[in-house]
Amino acid sequence: MSTLITNIAELMTQGLDHRVLKNAAVVVEGERIAWLGAAAGAPAADEVVDAGGRAVLPGWVDSHTHLIFAGDRSAEFEARMAGESYSAGGIAVTTGATRNASDFELTRLAMGRVAEAVAQGTTYLETKTGYGLDVENEARSARIASSVVDEVTYLGAHLVPAGRDAEEYTDLVCGPMLSAVRPYVRWADVFCERGAFTEDQSRRVLQACRQAGLGLRVHGNQLGEGPGVQLAVEFGAASVDHVNYVSGADVEALAGSWAGWDPGSGGKRGTVATCLPACDLSTRQPLAPGRELLDAGAQLALASNCNPGTSYTSSMAFCVTTAVLQMRLSVHEAVRAATYGGALALGRDTGNDADGERAVGSIAVGHRADLHVLNAPSATHLAYRPGIPLTHAVWRAGVRAR
Repeated sequence: MSTLITNIAELMTQGLDHRVLKNAAVVVEGERIAWLGAAAGAPAADEVVDAGGRAVLPGWVDSHTHLIFAGDRSAEFEARMAGESYSAGGIAVTTGATRNASDFELTRLAMGRVAEAVAQGTTYLETKTGYGLDVENEARSARIASSVVDEVTYLGAHLVPAGRDAEEYTDLVCGPMLSAVRPYVRWADVFCERGAFTEDQSRRVLQACRQAGLGLRVHGNQLGEGPGVQLAVEFGAASVDHVNYVSGADVEALAGSWAGWDPGSGGKRGTVATCLPACDLSTRQPLAPGRELLDAGAQLALASNCNPGTSYTSSMAFCVTTAVLQMRLSVHEAVRAATYGGALALGRDTGNDADGERAVGSIAVGHRADLHVLNAPSATHLAYRPGIPLTHAVWRAGVRAR
């Protein structure tokens, strides 16, 4: 079955060529993009969908979420808005509620959050464990996550549970807990931050997870300058996320990690700087310096950080709008960071039939057919009309999802 989506006012391809096509069309065949180009030259297809002069983007790639949780932390949010400062300790509140929830309830809640994200144009999602914080519940969270999202990250190193010795807990994260989650996860992460895990503890976690064959990510430099960025680059982590407080040396390291990378033919990949603007607003931290990072030559991603404590939103459009209005990114740069940038952060910017994976975050022949149709003639309206829900239609892996 093939579907021709035509009468597209503006088609933003992102990816390697970053083209913006006017009066365009796309052909979807199965789960893949089969053709794109000028609407006047479009081939025949089994079905024709008239986009009505709307803009079409790649689906959002949300490369940083925490969707496997139960409970509510609105009281914590209210207190923070009244002037209390954010600290990592609030995670413990969610841990208790998550442990007490049934498998059915956790799955139901997570599926609802995924559906909410897809309805807003998100077509590829990562999520983390990290609200179980014991062997049984981390493994359970990983198993449930693997059934509802595209990419799962092990975050046993989210917080040291109250009453536990930090060194003993780090041993658990690097040993029995890692073994228990391993069948369900592709990535591992560590919260390298004051109040969470020290540089030495973070290093141990990253070493153990790398030896287990997992790709690496780091929560770093959220609450102040620290070792997170440098550790991420040293270990070749796919991304370092938050990056609110970065030194000149951190910016240089992130940009330099991509030196020599040839996106057309592979080569050593660098570490993506993932900015989480919705979280920055909720915690009243300075917005991550996305403009500075881009200008230095770093690769940038935007993600929602959807979680119950510091960023209870899955709206990638809100993140894009904030990046444009307050982080000084152009609309094109922000959309790229929320699509292709997220794919880079997840190692899903390339793929083919042979390896069973298709590239996401960009629109090109052979890539996964993840399309986001805006109820607007151009992507500029995402920032021009802030807060207005602009998602008109969504295709996820070739299937109309909205």
